[in-house]
Amino acid sequence: MKIATGLIGLGAMGSGMAKSLRRAGHDLHVFDVRPGAAEAFAQEGGHACTSLAELGARCDVVVSVVVNAAQTESVLAELLPALKPGSVFVMCSTVDPNVSIAFESRLAEKGILYVDAPISGGAAKAASGEMTMMTAARLEAYAIADPVLDAMAAKVYRLGDKAGAGSKVKVINQLLAGVHIAAAAEAMALGLREGVDAAALYEVITHSAGNSWMFENRMAHVLAADYTPLSAVDIFVKDLGLVLDMARASKFPLPLSST
Repeated sequence: MKIATGLIGLGAMGSGMAKSLRRAGHDLHVFDVRPGAAEAFAQEGGHACTSLAELGARCDVVVSVVVNAAQTESVLAELLPALKPGSVFVMCSTVDPNVSIAFESRLAEKGILYVDAPISGGAAKAASGEMTMMTAARLEAYAIADPVLDAMAAKVYRLGDKAGAGSKVKVINQLLAGVHIAAAAEAMALGLREGVDAAALYEVITHSAGNSWMFENRMAHVLAADYTPLSAVDIFVKDLGLVLDMARASKFPLPLSST
């Protein structure tokens, strides 16, 4: 089914997701705050919008792939008046679950459906349509947005019938990602200090019980001396702050995550 779909934010993840939507044949409209980014993308297909209002008026499903809650608020300030009643807003940022719940309520007042849909998997999987989406939404929202979600992700987990559960699971994922990155770096550094061959250590760990996705992915870059930035450190710091905020609100201790 071809759906008029808008995607906001052509960064590392958003550009790959937009390519997946274009590949699936959706009527794709894109917007990015960086001058020329949408136009450059649309040279190979899709429509570049000059404003969020233009994108909102043209689309039945709008996918927002911006950094945080503040940017999502900024998007909605311009987009919301242009959205048609019955359209769907898919929020892919990692935010406080209570913020996502509030977004859903606010949009419902305008007759707009909402999908709480944080994402994971990295830029390569976003570009190949193989990433993971942790979603929660009303059935009516899924009924409209499912073809769009399926075009962007190999795994679309339905975690609840209202906003919040998707964001909670994403925050928990980020807890594990942070701990695993730190442990992976410590393990490789210890091996080097002890004179273990780094390539051999990587080979053994990635085929043993101590492996993790973060070790396998991040340490491969270390071995290749490839320090090309693929994501912003401040985004991950923000995510770990959400982990601690959620734990504090639940009065739940997180001794590993908090150190």
